[in-house]
Amino acid sequence: MLLLAIATAGLACRAGGDAPSAALFEDVTPDVGLDFVHVNGMSGELYLCEMMGPGAALFDYDGDGDLDAFIVQGHHLGAGGVPDDAPGDRLFANQLVESGVLRFRDVTAEAALDSRGYSMGVAAGDYDADGHVDLYVTRFGDNVLWRNVGDGTFAERTIAAGVAESRWSVSASFVDTNGDGLLDLYVGNYLDFTLQNHKKCSNLREDYCSPKRYNPLPDRLFVNRGDGTFEDRSEASRIAGSFGGALGVVGADLDDDARIDLYVANDGMENQLWRNRGDGTFEDIALLAGSALNDMGQAEAGMGLDADDYDNDGDLDLFVAHLATETNTLYRNAGDGTFEDATIASGLAASSLPFTAFGAGWIDVDNDGFVDLLVVNGAVTLVEELVLRGDPFPLHQRNQLFRNLGDGTFEDWSSAGGEPFSHSEVSRGAAFGDVDNDGDVDALVLNNGGPARLLLNRIGQDNRWVGLRLVGGEPQTDRIGARVLVELSDGRRIQGRAHTDGSYASASDPRVLLGLGPSTIESVRVHWPAGATERFEDVEIDSWNVLREGGGAR
Repeated sequence: MLLLAIATAGLACRAGGDAPSAALFEDVTPDVGLDFVHVNGMSGELYLCEMMGPGAALFDYDGDGDLDAFIVQGHHLGAGGVPDDAPGDRLFANQLVESGVLRFRDVTAEAALDSRGYSMGVAAGDYDADGHVDLYVTRFGDNVLWRNVGDGTFAERTIAAGVAESRWSVSASFVDTNGDGLLDLYVGNYLDFTLQNHKKCSNLREDYCSPKRYNPLPDRLFVNRGDGTFEDRSEASRIAGSFGGALGVVGADLDDDARIDLYVANDGMENQLWRNRGDGTFEDIALLAGSALNDMGQAEAGMGLDADDYDNDGDLDLFVAHLATETNTLYRNAGDGTFEDATIASGLAASSLPFTAFGAGWIDVDNDGFVDLLVVNGAVTLVEELVLRGDPFPLHQRNQLFRNLGDGTFEDWSSAGGEPFSHSEVSRGAAFGDVDNDGDVDALVLNNGGPARLLLNRIGQDNRWVGLRLVGGEPQTDRIGARVLVELSDGRRIQGRAHTDGSYASASDPRVLLGLGPSTIESVRVHWPAGATERFEDVEIDSWNVLREGGGAR
């Protein structure tokens, strides 16, 4: 009965408008110099870690106004640790502002980023508030903090800053948990898996093990002291008291109390919604809030996630990516920080059943003022059909795109997405941002054991839009956690928030890009992390604007 209901709801949502005449996205990777191919280190042992990465960051490392790319790398897995010839993580500088042409140049060596290890993902944020974006790399092994020195180079500061973690981490988030204007660090730890305790598992044949064969690990919360170091508050904040194998984390004010909460997607166990109590402690209210389990009361295999206001009702909703046969899950915010499972009603259930989803992002593809969904997929157990074909890495699936119809439902828009959505690959991380600064959101998709793919949005700039960089402090730095509310001439109110976290093992553009459709702007209000609200005049549409804390009318 459940599958019948899901299928019926999926068919009912196909009443959208005509498909666009041109493809929505174009894979420009070969043309722009992003020559990255992931090494997963497959040895035939079917180690669980080998098919879980990679992620990437889209961030402006050199402060020139365009998005650069940092992509994490693996290496051959064996008893000898990190091989001397391990390829290492890579940094690509965007040459758009300097040359007027979208082109990337590998600057890893000149940036002094000798970052070698079995990397999973990355978080991006200016932790020392010096105006330069730093990186925290999660690994199957020792995590590493790279401080952006500001002269084009990075310096390793993991031990000095007090953020060392040697347990298997995947997703992390730079987020201001106490409203002091400084970025704290949440590290999501996964499983107590090592090459030494690796188990042999099988289904029809030997296969990758279920994560339930290994114990989950507690997460970590490091609070910024303001002097370039962090205090481990994992126990004192109560974060370490409840855990379940984290693969995704997002920091957002989910109950509209002006404090940043933390939502964690766990693999095969209850998710956590850490309500910020405002006194340095958190309370896991996911069960009471309706966001720990699906509407059948089942824990699911949470991987990637994102938070946004898909129905434009003024609160933040949650999308969590899951395993094949489970459906992805849409948690609709009731307006008070409690949630209902709206997956079937939204039409998102049926189309996700055959796929295992990882990276995901709410992005307004066509800039009509309603956020759409881009989801990247790849199996975690061997696909029998591909095995029978002799495929060397039989986990690949195609990715998906869903259009928001504006009435609370979605339609599968993948066929309109263009050639990139016909690829069948083992996609994992996905980072989002306006890479070519033309007023729409692009996507950097990372494939396990395969190439990175930069997908340029070819339709969004045709509608009206507004781009906002929300900054504060001296020197100016992105105010992660700031929310902007925009009232449109057609009476709608849309919102965005400055953040880099979400998706899976990846960090995205901290700038806020909002589609306006045919409308114009009536008002713009920004709620800053410290609690102040300001109104800004003379915000230009179809343009990028910088809004400075303290520069608006209160």
